[in-house]
Amino acid sequence: MVPRPLSNPSEVGLLAETPVYVRVHKADEISLEFREVVVVCDRELLGKTLREGDVTLVVNEEFFGGFPATLEEAMHYARNASVVVFVGTASVERAIGEGLIHPEAVLKVSGVPYAQVVRL
Repeated sequence: MVPRPLSNPSEVGLLAETPVYVRVHKADEISLEFREVVVVCDRELLGKTLREGDVTLVVNEEFFGGFPATLEEAMHYARNASVVVFVGTASVERAIGEGLIHPEAVLKVSGVPYAQVVRL
């Protein structure tokens, strides 16, 4: 499946059906050790900065912003990536349900679930 932005999601009524953003970073953008890094972010978190103690998680457009996707589409990309980052309740819960992450591997920042998968 090739990443594709929706032409006009509000026009076709897909906003409610696309609860996450998916961004596919190619290896040369981040690291030569991995083929690609996929980030999945719950839609309502994009642009937010989460803080808890000394931990700050910036859910910025540059890294997390991508194309709107359904959870099913997002999991397709996640299953096929070397590295995956999940931020948000919907994406993390779905990844747990798909067996991509263990519930005990989930961290929380300001109550928001966050998890990473690295396949070597």
